Amino acid sequence: MRLLLSMLLLVSIALFAQEKEGKKKGPPQPPKNLKVLTGIDPAQIRPMMQGFEKALGVTACTYCHVMGDFASDDNPKKETARMMITMVKDINSKFPDGKQHVACFTCHHGSEMPAMEPPAAQ
Repeated sequence: MRLLLSMLLLVSIALFAQEKEGKKKGPPQPPKNLKVLTGIDPAQIRPMMQGFEKALGVTACTYCHVMGDFASDDNPKKETARMMITMVKDINSKFPDGKQHVACFTCHHGSEMPAMEPPAAQ
């Protein structure tokens, strides 16, 4: 009988712990330390970041972010990215049609550094 009660108590504790752990999970936390990408639906941040990765030809968030602390400003490339995003916004704001005319890929073409000269003739 004691064994049965002990097992029942252990199972109850395990189920309670699982239920509590499941409650911790849920919707992702909203982004922190946004200085340039303000007013954007938080659900659009990740796809936007993935677009930046493709435009620059990089494969990791840590190109601009500190691993484990995306809000940190310790990676200087993050400030560069902010300046570039501001530049793209400024250029696009000057077109009267309200459409996006330039993006990161316009200059980067999948490369970290935009080419300053056309490729050599073949």
